[in-house]
Amino acid sequence: MAAFITILTEALPAGLLPQMGAGLSISEALVGQLVTVYALGSLLTAIPLTAATQGMRRRPVLLAAIAGFVIANTVTTLSASYPLILVARFVAGVAAGLLWALLAGYAARMVPGHLQGRAIAIAMVGTPLALSLGVPAGTWLGTWLGWRVCFGIMSLLALALMVLVRVRVPDFPGQARGQRLSLAKVFTMPGIRPMLFVVLTYVLAHNILYTYIAPYLAAAGMGQRTDLVLLDFGIASLAGIWITGVLIDRHLRRLSLVCTLLFAVAALWLGMAGNHAAAIYLATAVWGLSFGGAASLFQTALAKTAGAAADVAQSMLVTTWNLAIAGGGVIGGVLIEHAGVAAFTPALLVLLAATYITLLCTRRHGFTASE
Repeated sequence: MAAFITILTEALPAGLLPQMGAGLSISEALVGQLVTVYALGSLLTAIPLTAATQGMRRRPVLLAAIAGFVIANTVTTLSASYPLILVARFVAGVAAGLLWALLAGYAARMVPGHLQGRAIAIAMVGTPLALSLGVPAGTWLGTWLGWRVCFGIMSLLALALMVLVRVRVPDFPGQARGQRLSLAKVFTMPGIRPMLFVVLTYVLAHNILYTYIAPYLAAAGMGQRTDLVLLDFGIASLAGIWITGVLIDRHLRRLSLVCTLLFAVAALWLGMAGNHAAAIYLATAVWGLSFGGAASLFQTALAKTAGAAADVAQSMLVTTWNLAIAGGGVIGGVLIEHAGVAAFTPALLVLLAATYITLLCTRRHGFTASE
């Protein structure tokens, strides 16, 4: 539920651009900055906030992060001031950065060691649910009842989640001062940097394609079917995370290699599909299948490698992930401007080749050869 609220809060303005623009009397480009400032909040604060809260008990920190969404979405619901809503969105981004850093480690602590990967996969299922069902439902509801109702509902969901966490989720102690590792020590732990590189290249490839899927489909004569293609992607992502949840604790390395290979096949397929709708739908399904479990795979590998420093390592993953999101927008825009959507496939294959080679070479830590 926390993952669902986080992703939905981030992505919903993109689905409600016209309504929010009209309601706030601003351009759609300015509404788009509500997504940008959210990502900026996560990017700038995930690492320092996580490091600063290492010694605190975990449940109060988790509750504080969720409370950030209650406050930010309530302000967005009630305010008519664009600058104030911008500030609220930054606060939501800060809360998201802290929450993402906590989720994997928290889920892993709640189960025995041999089930940690499955627990993380279950916790992450809120992400594809938000993308495949939450954003389309929120967009429809915002068109029907108004965009403010959507953000109000998310405030109520976050408030209910705070109650649920307080009643049902166990608390864990923070780290004693002598046990805490500095950011530099965590970053230089064996296996951490290769895993962060894998996250950067894989997610960068994904976001180049996902951010600019509309112009790609328009070039293929499917501009009016963007919603169906994204639904196809979302449903396949759910299947991907289910498969990952079943196999992750026994086949972490193999799944990571297969996911990367499937994404490369999908990228090549999309590049060759032309205007054949059936081929595009099938390739998108393969892409979604490969992406669905990716976050769980990367977070599980990082949590196992970092051990007691898992939350700090996860904050580095959050920062890397947001850098890849921003980079996908910039690089994809440059590619479209100078070479068109035909340049996507070669760029994606280069990035995914780097991902695959790094995975192959990372055999002793994180994506170990025994898994």
